[in-house]
Amino acid sequence: MAPEVLNGHDTGLLVICDHASSHVPDDIDLGVTLDPDDLYQMHIAVDTGARDVAKRLAEGFDAPAVLATVSRLVIDLHREPDHPRLIPTESDGWDIPGNIGADRAARIARFYDPYHEAIAERVAADQPELIVSIHSFTPRLATSDAARPWTVGILYNQDERAARIAIDWLRGQGLEVGDNEPYSGKLLNATLNRHGEAHGIPYLAVEVRADGIADPDGVRLWAARMQQMIGFVRNSLASEGSPAT
Repeated sequence: MAPEVLNGHDTGLLVICDHASSHVPDDIDLGVTLDPDDLYQMHIAVDTGARDVAKRLAEGFDAPAVLATVSRLVIDLHREPDHPRLIPTESDGWDIPGNIGADRAARIARFYDPYHEAIAERVAADQPELIVSIHSFTPRLATSDAARPWTVGILYNQDERAARIAIDWLRGQGLEVGDNEPYSGKLLNATLNRHGEAHGIPYLAVEVRADGIADPDGVRLWAARMQQMIGFVRNSLASEGSPAT
């Protein structure tokens, strides 16, 4: 199943969105009792607002983008192929019994490989100077009482070049910024480990709090803010010569 690929002229930037879609193919039964129309609006199925922000960024920069077209309830594209939660049987308190015993190899071939091959092709062809991945996170998990106070988070693994610049810039805007929060890129950075760090390409893994981009006004605000931030990061990396970490 092919991802959504947007072509653009500014090939120095690549925008990606692993959890852009809530689509579950008709031939896959997740076995959940919740009405699909309700399920597909939940954060366990899709990153609220992330696709819209990613598309606006790609359009604003006239840059290429690769966006997922299948729900992470079917397969989580932001996991390694051997990750135990690649095909989730539970997510934030919801059981997904239809995924128990799912044909792992078939789902990888059908959904996972086309998505990552599309990103790899863009990286090989364009050699972008920066990759930006857009996600969103809930203010609180259903299975936890812990509040998530951040407005936005920047995640990273070993390569902190772009992340450090972005964190400082966002804090300079008066925002509550998660430094490797609400998730740590040291533990969860599969897509950018593969397509960014493995090739020495700086990247930004951006997590916007979902209630900030749940409507068109929020999407416009955050896309504009991200566009400013990305422009600043790119200029800073260029002036520093983007030394490897």
